[in-house]
Amino acid sequence: MRHRFAFFALSLLASFAAFTGFAPLARAEIAITLDRGQFQPLPIAVADFTGTDPELGRNIAAVIAADLKRSGVFLPIDKAAFIEKAVNPDVAPKFDSWKVINAQALVTGKIVRDPSGRLKAEFRLWDVFAGQQLTGQQYFTDPNNWRRVAHIIADAIYSRLTGEKGFFDTRIVFVDETGPKDKRVKKLAIMDSDGANVRYLTRGEDLVVTPRFSPSSQDVTYMSYGNGDPKVYLLNIETGQREMVGNFPGMTFSPRFSPDGQKVVMSLSQGASSNLFVMDLRSRNTTRLTDANAIDTSPSYSPDGSQIVFESDRGGTQQIYVMPAGGGAARRISFGEGRYSTPVWSPRGDYIAFTRQKGGTFSIGIMKPDGSGERILTEGFHNEGPTWAPNGRYLMFFRDAGGNSGPRLFMVDITGRVEMPIQTPGFGSDPAWSPLLN
Repeated sequence: MRHRFAFFALSLLASFAAFTGFAPLARAEIAITLDRGQFQPLPIAVADFTGTDPELGRNIAAVIAADLKRSGVFLPIDKAAFIEKAVNPDVAPKFDSWKVINAQALVTGKIVRDPSGRLKAEFRLWDVFAGQQLTGQQYFTDPNNWRRVAHIIADAIYSRLTGEKGFFDTRIVFVDETGPKDKRVKKLAIMDSDGANVRYLTRGEDLVVTPRFSPSSQDVTYMSYGNGDPKVYLLNIETGQREMVGNFPGMTFSPRFSPDGQKVVMSLSQGASSNLFVMDLRSRNTTRLTDANAIDTSPSYSPDGSQIVFESDRGGTQQIYVMPAGGGAARRISFGEGRYSTPVWSPRGDYIAFTRQKGGTFSIGIMKPDGSGERILTEGFHNEGPTWAPNGRYLMFFRDAGGNSGPRLFMVDITGRVEMPIQTPGFGSDPAWSPLLN
């Protein structure tokens, strides 16, 4: 779990540089084991960043602290408790002042605008009780990217202290819902992982559902119900360019990318049955994967692309099956009570997330790819549509409380210990988590 944080290239940053400190990167005494049974969040102090723009420094520190708190792994300490109020990141902090308030880790930083108008952001992460610096970095970027810099710093802290990849520097594409329940306007929208910077990708003329991120590009695939049968579209979220994947006879459902982003697997309805098909996006050739007198839908690839998990009623009830990616014999892996749907393979390959309906309750759970180790993470009146964070430790889903309300987005970790709402402008459904942006 203990390792040096690796520097990385950032697509939105103008440049990056190693930020060397006066304290050597000695072996860290502080580390977090996420799978420990009796887990307690780590108390961490995030000091306001100093420099030429104090307000921006406060804002960056606030986003970092909010990210860390949202993970459930860290417990940011209230700034009112700080003894050392003005923290200079260029000198060693007064560690005794931070020990008194039980801060086990400390984040300090500085924001400077250079003559060209670029922003230089630098931070240091300190092990308070060992009295040493754990990591430090600096970034140069356009000032408009300050929130992203904060997310990147939060990822660096999360990674350094847990040994896991972060998930804050990501985006969520989802369906924004407004209007009365019987006349909802559904727009495709995108936002940062914390709900900030919401941007609309469609205008609401057509009904949109099931958006999915490409794992290898800034493309999204989604369903659009306009002028007849639903169609599968590809949308580049940076350029706004949209193209139809194909115009298939009958109904089309649940498109999802292959791990390399070169294929889209989907369900096509023909008569009373639905089967799985895969399209090569370069040649536009379509291959049939299942041929059952049943409803096969919601396919999702394993991270290595060798297998597909999907839901089917071929055994009489809605259950989860796994088969080779090229088609062939499928094996059932869900055997609990109720109906199982919307399976999604974790990017780590260790779990499959699902929705389970039992009686009047909808649950979000996970199981191993062989069906063992099933665990319910959260349940309620209507929970559905799990999507994985790129580090495979968190899920986002939508929940509808019923009545005159509408769906809202929530996040839960794979232990079920951490659950919290994700704010959206209106109602929100069908979330899809992007890969890390850096």
